Amino acid sequence: MEAREILKKFKDGEISLEDAEHFFRKQPFEEMEYAKLDSHREIRSGFPEVIYCSGKADEHFVKIFRKLYEDNGEVLGTRASEHQYGLVKDLLPGVVYDEISHIIKIEKKEKKRIGKITVCTAGTADIPVAEEAAQVAEYFGSNVVRIFDVGVSGIHRLFSKLEDIQDANCVIAVAGMEGALASVLGGLVDKPVIAVPTSVGYGASMHGLSALLTMINSCANGIAVVNIDNGYGAGYIATQINRMGCREEED
Repeated sequence: MEAREILKKFKDGEISLEDAEHFFRKQPFEEMEYAKLDSHREIRSGFPEVIYCSGKADEHFVKIFRKLYEDNGEVLGTRASEHQYGLVKDLLPGVVYDEISHIIKIEKKEKKRIGKITVCTAGTADIPVAEEAAQVAEYFGSNVVRIFDVGVSGIHRLFSKLEDIQDANCVIAVAGMEGALASVLGGLVDKPVIAVPTSVGYGASMHGLSALLTMINSCANGIAVVNIDNGYGAGYIATQINRMGCREEED
């Protein structure tokens, strides 16, 4: 739980003074021998710690997943496997696993979502990375519109969705091959565009390096680029931008 939630629960009489005091006395991380969980990350940055699941030992993954859920009432893991889902699905209520994005999560049902982020892909092969970005942004409290398969080889498909794209506080452009979608979108919107190169393409695409270089060298303005296949990073940054856009609207 974050500090604001603890204070509200104390004010409403849901927890005792001692319980509230215990929360604030905790050191800013929790020692688990093999891991140090950053329990104060949401207080500092506005976002709780997320699990990068790939490569974790089964025992470590289960204990970390359970501990974050117990502390926050929800938990998000990226790059998870179906095997890891099997380890926790019967241990904790409400665990959901998405085979496309490889995201595993337990999410609070009453969560409020704000603003608008649009996630676009050049092709259907880019959807796994785009879904990672979209679901991360939704988990962190953003409304997300998905617009898939609108790459430059059929540019008329993109133009038919311009209203949803131009109305967003932030646009995520996910593309492999030559990665041209980000440049096109950068010339069509007055909001930041986060370009995500994917490792989709034939030999000369060099596992996404070609798209990465195209996006970095874009002549369109307002484009920022994350690493190859980094849907999580794009969803995180897009949420930060979306929150700022919503604050400006309120002011």
